[in-house]
Amino acid sequence: MTIKDCTIALLTGALAPLGDKKIPSGIVKKPVNGRLWLGETGFEGDAQGDPVRHGGIEKAVHHYPYDHYDKWVADIGAIPLLEQAGAFGENISTTGLDETTVALGDVFQLGGARVEVSQGRQPCWKLTARFGVADMSMRVQKTGRTGWYYRVLQSGYVAPGDTLALIDRTSPEWTIHRLWRTLYVDTMNLDELAQMAALERLPDGWRRYAERRLVTGKVEDWSSRLKGEQAG
Repeated sequence: MTIKDCTIALLTGALAPLGDKKIPSGIVKKPVNGRLWLGETGFEGDAQGDPVRHGGIEKAVHHYPYDHYDKWVADIGAIPLLEQAGAFGENISTTGLDETTVALGDVFQLGGARVEVSQGRQPCWKLTARFGVADMSMRVQKTGRTGWYYRVLQSGYVAPGDTLALIDRTSPEWTIHRLWRTLYVDTMNLDELAQMAALERLPDGWRRYAERRLVTGKVEDWSSRLKGEQAG
């Protein structure tokens, strides 16, 4: 599988009230024009309303494929949010990459920084509040159009139009799509769960999903994340 270099759009967001309860959130991202410093917990000036469940070292940068936008227009209509990148709270927007080609542990040069794919996104209720579509978070989960997160291996400056270039792959067989399928579709495939639990580059929280299912024979309840005030 070949991943071609691509150029990026860069987005950040400040805290703003979200939803009926006006919960502080940084999900509203806007394009930036100048270069930004990318440190181990994310871009300068990019806010997180819930730093316990959003952001942090394992979720420093969120990447969402712009390729998905036309699919969402077909699904939910041509709403204003889908007219430009940032609808899904992403920091990085590209064309030419998606969950079927990008894999856990992929290392990219991103401008002056170096980043590594750490996990897929688990959609939460904030997407429903953002879009005003009653089941939007579940739609994102069911379609697998989740995007993914990076951890930062080397800090540096990043600017719009910089190149995202693949420089290393440690587990190309474990694409974001495969992780998604194991978590949400083929949920009790014991062989897949055992392999997932053994992935060294996968964050502990994700490996624990697989470990618990292997022990309990049950799938965790997603309702609070998808419908309640809990982030994914």
